Amino acid sequence: MNEKKEILIIDDDSKNIFALSAVLKARKYSCLSALSAKEGLALMDQNPNIGAVLMDMMMPEMDGYEAIGRMKAEENLKNIPVIAVTAQAMTGDREKCLEAGADGYISKPVNVDELLQLLNQIMN
Repeated sequence: MNEKKEILIIDDDSKNIFALSAVLKARKYSCLSALSAKEGLALMDQNPNIGAVLMDMMMPEMDGYEAIGRMKAEENLKNIPVIAVTAQAMTGDREKCLEAGADGYISKPVNVDELLQLLNQIMN
């Protein structure tokens, strides 16, 4: 596990951020958070130590699809892996997230073991 890199959680619901942070910190991950995609993109610009992003796909103003598109268009952000975290778990939603540029997909409520497995795959 790469403990030097931080995980950025972008979600417009502070309860989701709190729960994900608690789970990840208990497993020795370092976490940052943003309550909007715009704030998250600004954090990524300022912090070169972000090793992965957990991106809520359904947010007001800028959703996860648009945010991932902006990340992938920027030279300094395009290689940061993104896991789409969404309550949308209908047929085709996973594919839509991956087509948008996400490196992984997990539905809410988050299965912690599945999340940790994904993080280990994309951060190592």
